[in-house]
Amino acid sequence: MSVDVADMFAGLGGFSEGARLAGCRVVWAANHWRAAVDMHALNHPETEHACQDLEQADWRTVPSHDVLLASPACQGHSPARGAEKPHHDAQRSTAWAVVSAVEYHQPVAFVAENVRQFATKWVLYRAWCEAMHALGYALAPMVLNAADSGVPQERKRLFVVGTRTKHPITLRLPQRDHVAASSFIDFDAGQWAPIKTRRRKPATLARVAAGRARFGERFVMPYYGSGSGLTGRCLSRPLGTVTTVDRWAVVNGDRMRMLSAAENRAAMGFSDSYRLPTTHKQAVHMLGNAVCPPQARDVINALLEAM
Repeated sequence: MSVDVADMFAGLGGFSEGARLAGCRVVWAANHWRAAVDMHALNHPETEHACQDLEQADWRTVPSHDVLLASPACQGHSPARGAEKPHHDAQRSTAWAVVSAVEYHQPVAFVAENVRQFATKWVLYRAWCEAMHALGYALAPMVLNAADSGVPQERKRLFVVGTRTKHPITLRLPQRDHVAASSFIDFDAGQWAPIKTRRRKPATLARVAAGRARFGERFVMPYYGSGSGLTGRCLSRPLGTVTTVDRWAVVNGDRMRMLSAAENRAAMGFSDSYRLPTTHKQAVHMLGNAVCPPQARDVINALLEAM
């Protein structure tokens, strides 16, 4: 059975790539950021693309589809944004564009992805769900860890699966073996620097020392931001969550470096051939915003099997 998929807030294309891996045809993908649309088009040239504010979209121009995929902006919900930045802003309203698209096209099913706080902190989440119920959809929200889909990263995200059924469906998701961070880190590549330099902050040196005491000479640690305590993570575990800015450093003896764009790509579960922006900063930004393709594949396959 041929399944046509549309991808809202498509970004770099993780959801679309997961749909492709699940055997679906991605007929349309859209994002408001031209750079992201261009990268998506490079990797999915067979897909029709639109660069537009999806809150202003004319859904009559969008091809019909069986399943709608959507990753509305998470910045207004994510605690990674920081307490000093406002959370009640226009970015939260992008989720209502999903309701608008579903109302017009009435796909057989939709899958919306976001951070967990979308359901637990957004005061309008219940209203958003009620809007979907009014359109005839039963909702099955679930928090899933990308590591359980074989992605070498601990990344917990909310997936809301909506179906035109009387009751919410149950997805039978595979429980895949966790993949270690060591699977993608290349110790013979990258721009290494000595750990002990005059510019290195005491807090960084303290994390390195604690990590070395616990894990030995090689491990990963959060260089910017927090997470994984004060000691980092051993290489036999999946990496911690990849974010939109450089976060993870690799320690190798008396030297260290940040993860490369290619290593971040592998940590997100994209193939080595998936094309990225040429600038490191933009590549990391798009990767940190993406859906992990293997996780998307597992969710979509389970959805299709349950329908």
